[in-house]
Amino acid sequence: MAKNNPIIIGISIGDLNGIGPEIVLKSFSDPRMLEFCTPVVFANIKFLTWYKKELDLECHLTALSDLSQISHGKINVFNAWTESFEVQYGKVDPKSGALAIVSLKKSVEALKNKQIDALVTAPIDKKNSQSEEFKFPGHTDYLAKALGGSALMFMVSEEVRVGLLTDHVPVKDAPSQITKELIRQKATAMIASLTQDFRITRPKIAVLGVNPHSGDQGVIGSEDQEIMAPTINALREEGALVFGPYPADGFFGSGQYKQFDAVLAAYHDQGLIPFKTLSFGAGVNFTAGLNAVRTSPDHGTAFDIAGKDKANISSFKEAVFTALNVVRHRKMHQKLTAAPLEISAKKPSTKKKHH
Repeated sequence: MAKNNPIIIGISIGDLNGIGPEIVLKSFSDPRMLEFCTPVVFANIKFLTWYKKELDLECHLTALSDLSQISHGKINVFNAWTESFEVQYGKVDPKSGALAIVSLKKSVEALKNKQIDALVTAPIDKKNSQSEEFKFPGHTDYLAKALGGSALMFMVSEEVRVGLLTDHVPVKDAPSQITKELIRQKATAMIASLTQDFRITRPKIAVLGVNPHSGDQGVIGSEDQEIMAPTINALREEGALVFGPYPADGFFGSGQYKQFDAVLAAYHDQGLIPFKTLSFGAGVNFTAGLNAVRTSPDHGTAFDIAGKDKANISSFKEAVFTALNVVRHRKMHQKLTAAPLEISAKKPSTKKKHH
C-alpha cells in the first residue's frame, strides 16, 4: 500500500444468484466510498456491467487484468473467470457456487501476496459451494487453512462483540469439541484481537457456559465445572481479564454483556441469536486471529430477495469500514510495539553533559 494512496479492499463476489453482486455494486456506486478506500472486486467485468445495468446504477467499472495496475478512485474489477454466466436469481446453481469459490480463492491469493490490504467477502451458499476442491463449512474454516493462524469467528458491532468457541458444527457435537486447549486458544486470540484490532488496552471478556444455567453445579452437565471454570480461572491467574462461565439465557436479557468488551460463546446459535437480535443490519463478521484482515456482512445470500432490488447494504458497508479500521489499527499497533525495540537498540549517547 503506497503511503498516500487509499487502503485497497479486495472483495469476493459471493454466490452470483444471491444478493452479493447487488450489495457490492450499490455500496460502491456511492462516490464517497471511493474516498475511503479503493475496491478491487474479484468477478468478471462483463457480468458486473450487465448487473449494473439491471440495477440501473451510475458507476464506472474498470477492468483489471494485473493487480499491479489498480486505479484509485475507481471500482476495479479483476477478471477472476472468463466464461459467461446467466443469472437465475435465487436459484441454487452449482455453477454460481463454483464461480463464488473461484472469486474467493483469487481474492485470498491476492491477500496472501499483499496485493490488497484487506478482504471483504460477500455471502456464499454453503451447500452450493461444496466441491472436490472446496470442502469447508464456511469462509472462516477456509481462511484458517489458507492463511494460517488461530482463526476466531468474531461478530462485532457498536452494541456488542461476540466470538465463538465452536462455529459451523452441529449442536450435538459442540460440547465434545470444547476442551481446555480450545478455550485457551480462542480466549487468547480474542484478547490479541481486542488489543491490536480494536485498541482496547486491557480487554475484559465474558465466557458463556455450555449447559443451561452453566450446568447448575453439575446437575445439568459437567462441562462447565470440569472444563470451562478451571481454564477460565487459570487464564485469570495469568493476568487475563476472563470471567465466567455465565448462564447464557439471562446474560444478554439483563444487559450484563455491556460490562464486557467481548463475549465468548460456546456454540454458534448461543452467540449469534443475541448478536443478530441486537445488531442485525449493522453487525460484521470479522475473522480474528489471522495475519490478514477479513470481514463480511452478518447475513447470508438472501436468495428470497435476490433480483428484487431490496437488499440492505448497511452490513456490507459496515464490513468495509471495519476492515479499514482494523488495517489502520494494526499498523498503529505494529509501530507502537516496535518502538521499545528501536529505542533499546540505539546505542547510549557518549556525549558529556554540561552543567
